[in-house]
Amino acid sequence: MAITFEEFNLDPDILKAVVDAGFREPSPVQEMAIPLVMAGHDIVAQAQTGTGKTAAFGLSTMSMIDPSKNRVQILVITPTRELATQVSDELFSLGKHKNIKTVTIYGGSSYVRQLSLIEKGASVVVATPGRMLDLLQNGKLRNFAPEIVVLDEADEMLDMGFLEDIESILKFLPETRQTLLFSATMPEPIKRLAKRTLKDPKFVSITPKEHATNEDIEQLYYVIEEQERDNALIRLLDSLEPTKSIVFCRTKKEVDRVSTQLMAIGYPAKGLHGDMEQNQRESVIKAFRNSQIEILVATDVAARGLNVADISHVFNFHMPFDPESYVHRIGRTGRAGKKGTAITLVTPMEYHSMQRIAKKVGTNIQFKMVPTLNDVKESQLEKVAREIEKAELDENAQKILDILGDDINLSKISLKLISMLLNQNSFQGPNTIGFDQKSLSKIIKRIEERNNRNGRSRDRNRSYSRGRGRDSGSRSTSSGRRSRTRN
Repeated sequence: MAITFEEFNLDPDILKAVVDAGFREPSPVQEMAIPLVMAGHDIVAQAQTGTGKTAAFGLSTMSMIDPSKNRVQILVITPTRELATQVSDELFSLGKHKNIKTVTIYGGSSYVRQLSLIEKGASVVVATPGRMLDLLQNGKLRNFAPEIVVLDEADEMLDMGFLEDIESILKFLPETRQTLLFSATMPEPIKRLAKRTLKDPKFVSITPKEHATNEDIEQLYYVIEEQERDNALIRLLDSLEPTKSIVFCRTKKEVDRVSTQLMAIGYPAKGLHGDMEQNQRESVIKAFRNSQIEILVATDVAARGLNVADISHVFNFHMPFDPESYVHRIGRTGRAGKKGTAITLVTPMEYHSMQRIAKKVGTNIQFKMVPTLNDVKESQLEKVAREIEKAELDENAQKILDILGDDINLSKISLKLISMLLNQNSFQGPNTIGFDQKSLSKIIKRIEERNNRNGRSRDRNRSYSRGRGRDSGSRSTSSGRRSRTRN
């Protein structure tokens, strides 16, 4: 008999959030990790993307803390600001009934606002390595002593060059902390990090029996300029003619805009997001199931739990934040033994993130070019020819022919009628959208060269900053915790 969440001895308010989220039974990584975390162990958890790792550490750690203490008790470190935002949102949802406040810390946003939110009594901080280290080195965080530290997507932080920052961050933190390391893969540097920084860790390993993504799903990506997203989506819908599809957007505002635009050009589309009333949501889903609408434009959260078997295509209007979201999104198609297609729109700046997702989920995502306007028009010729061939004769057709009389010969009449049919499909947009493989390679090379130059500049600045810190003694003023390491 399957284990239930009630058997984990989770906080009752956390269990309420489990019910709200629609979790029915724990995933393997949750089943193995939650009891170990709640028993106070450090853990090293290896599990593929899409296995529920965030809930594994979120449910357990938030059950153990007391939000009335009005200080940070959990620190989660993630590789990117997008992932930090997503993890923070999920932890907020899981901790809402317990009144757990969650703050996201990342570069490019105001120090003052982020620090203010922490000082107002945040229990959980989700941070990117660079901004977290910056705050600690400059003494911006007062009495910062989280009891639990989570290193999420550790192998991705390794790939992005953050391992040194992680080790520096950990030296600022209390020696008595509980540390949880989650990673999809376990390269040697991650194993060494775990050995140096965790205390007698327990190991959790979930080996997938099959690929993280369904082999019945054809996975494609198209590289475009940011301003070409709308045109690219419409061009692909015109070209592929999906029978039923979901377009995933990041925000509610984007869902409203994209669905409105699709309806304006004649596509039977509706939006689905969290601000909708329950009866409105149910009406949209029912219409989608019954094929009264063919395109559902939705956020990740709104589409959670949606079970429709005949979805032919999934479109990622923006690339998902992380591999887990990618797996969940594209899993809406290719069900019940049917084939499906998953399409992701990517800018050149997002290209390497797309490659990381493909590597994490262990799949081949093929590069494709957006069809030109001429390609789409050409593809319609065969379709129109078949429609004419199958058309049944109307009893009034002869009357119209008699009205035209002998002024126009039959050949010209045929051509005019065919032209009318073709003009009904008034495809729009520029002829060419996005990049071909050759152009993309040149752009990626330029981006990599620029990033390498910026990386060398950051290294020089960091070395200069650290040198100044040692000379002035500024790094020794972190409440005495800076010099303590964990063996």
